[in-house]
Amino acid sequence: MTVNPNAKGLIFDLDGTLADTMPIHYIAWRNAAATYGIDFTTELFSQLAGIPLYPTVERLNQLFGKNIDPREMGDIKEAEFEKNMHLTPEIKPVTDLVRKWHGILPMAVGTGGSRRLSLKTLGIIGLDGYFDILVASEDVSNFKPHPDTFVRCAELMGIDPVYCEVFEDGVLGFQAAKTAGMMVVDVTQYYEVTIGR
Repeated sequence: MTVNPNAKGLIFDLDGTLADTMPIHYIAWRNAAATYGIDFTTELFSQLAGIPLYPTVERLNQLFGKNIDPREMGDIKEAEFEKNMHLTPEIKPVTDLVRKWHGILPMAVGTGGSRRLSLKTLGIIGLDGYFDILVASEDVSNFKPHPDTFVRCAELMGIDPVYCEVFEDGVLGFQAAKTAGMMVVDVTQYYEVTIGR
């Protein structure tokens, strides 16, 4: 994995890009959804990847004609995730890139996750201290596929979006980066996806 020679700033998604949390998130969502009679498939998980916690529940309400309290179900899911998040491995081709370019190019994390769990995840994979800039779900009104998360990262780095390179694993993240006018790398080609095995 390389950095585009035109890049002046690097932006990384977190879940599924730096940290292989997706299988743990999937199991947490599946278990939480089952409580409400929803079959949370891997296809559904892929479709919703990148959407913050409570808006995901709102989307499930729309898809399944439910009236679930987003905070109630979201908190159940988050507790499930946090119980197992210590098992999260780093996604080495991407984290190696972070370590290589740390201190050379400005870097930021742009995630749909909460700030608290994102910081905890970075600590688990040994990347706490590598990022001064973290834009989480609490920091924007419009989440991916809207470009706001990545645009905010660019602003905080002081880099024009056209010179930012985004590393992502989710369809909504790809859309967000492209809408922002940024270069984008699909990191899934560099590691084997373990969801659904």
